[in-house]
Amino acid sequence: MAAGDLIRVIDVDGGQVGDVFAFRDGGGAELAEHHSAAHTRAGVDRLFPAVGEAFLTDLRRPILTLVEDTSPGEHDMLIPACDPARYTALGAPDHRSCAVNLREALAAEGLGFTGPTPQPINVFMRVPVGEDGRLNWLTATSRPGDAVTLRAEMDCVVVVSACPQDLVRISEAGLSPLAIETVHNGGTRS
Repeated sequence: MAAGDLIRVIDVDGGQVGDVFAFRDGGGAELAEHHSAAHTRAGVDRLFPAVGEAFLTDLRRPILTLVEDTSPGEHDMLIPACDPARYTALGAPDHRSCAVNLREALAAEGLGFTGPTPQPINVFMRVPVGEDGRLNWLTATSRPGDAVTLRAEMDCVVVVSACPQDLVRISEAGLSPLAIETVHNGGTRS
């Protein structure tokens, strides 16, 4: 995506969580600077994203801004992407994961990154913090057609994974697809 482009993530059937990853596009095959939930939380003084606020990179620069949200507005920035280690711990070592989906999607485009999987923006995911500080894993309340729209604040690579987590009840009615729409600076839709 070029700076100024929009990406819309649509929950087609409702109740589906998605992991959004964003990397600065420096023109090379190896990606480094990326969206950082920790840096975003420190920069906006919030645990969870709100319309009008930017998501920051690990270098504290805006990479995406949440410009529209037609969902109930519940999105998570506390939980890491599901990965093979998580599924092994849950007794399903061969289960698909967002971490593997991310690496495969980047590899398909001739891109990659080293290091651990960045913590994603978990759209439509409800993990509120209770008064006792415990995390509550609740099912997504997004409805069919609910969407979030993000604006690129720099040239970036964005990957969205429809979360395959079906062992912890975060998706309302099982797994379903997410749709992606992009609007480029010139108004061209794809």
